[in-house]
Amino acid sequence: MSVPVLKAIHFYPVKSMAGCAPGEAAVEPWGLAGDRRWLLADADGRAVTQRQQPRLTLVSARPAPGGGLLLTAPGTEPLEVAVPSEREHGTCVVELFQDKVESVPAAASAHAWLSDFLGIPVRLMHMDRPESRRAVDPKYAREGDTVSFADAYPLLVTTTASLDALNSLIAQGDHPGEGPLPMNRFRPNLVVDGTTAWAEDDWRRLRVGEVTFRVAKPCGRCVITTTDQTTAARGKEPLRTLARHRRRENGLIFGQHLIPEHTGVLRVGDRVEILG
Repeated sequence: MSVPVLKAIHFYPVKSMAGCAPGEAAVEPWGLAGDRRWLLADADGRAVTQRQQPRLTLVSARPAPGGGLLLTAPGTEPLEVAVPSEREHGTCVVELFQDKVESVPAAASAHAWLSDFLGIPVRLMHMDRPESRRAVDPKYAREGDTVSFADAYPLLVTTTASLDALNSLIAQGDHPGEGPLPMNRFRPNLVVDGTTAWAEDDWRRLRVGEVTFRVAKPCGRCVITTTDQTTAARGKEPLRTLARHRRRENGLIFGQHLIPEHTGVLRVGDRVEILG
């Protein structure tokens, strides 16, 4: 049997925008360094994601010097966004699911650039202060576990074997023309190669390189997985097939949520050890 290894690392500077795939990444208590530290909010202060605006996937957000962003999108001029200063811009409360998060708005030029592209008024917000980190659901976490603007947990892991198995099921279903699906539909942080299909269902703890993680719970999938991450077009898969074959009490399952037990650095090619 092959040894499981870390095949890919992904982080998403702005929630729901296109991500980055570095060769290595630092693990912080609340997720990968730079992962989902920014998000968009609507005029009422509610988070805007691909659930409401699939065109967000067409916007690329890359780290810029000083911790800022470089935003690019089809038909627009690139825009560099500096990390906003709380002293200069103040703070605003953003509602993300049931959480209310104190955040710092970016410069007005960023709001205008993104509003023009999406066709709705939005504001780009930055999670600046450590005390703004959100608590992880205590049902699946320990006291003190926190997360940034990710949906609910610090990291998400998927496996190539499970994607292959899912694509085989899609090929046998009602919408075979929508497959095979790429891994980017599931927006993972870590992709593991060298396992059997659905092996991650039984993981409780794992070590990736120098970092150990607890498995919090399976990841219930939403409509974002039906969005082509290169065109923003939506289809039926993989939710139609997951509903038939991967329905659990946590929803339609693909991947597992992780909570780091300590900090460290992950590198593509790191060995993955299943500890329980």
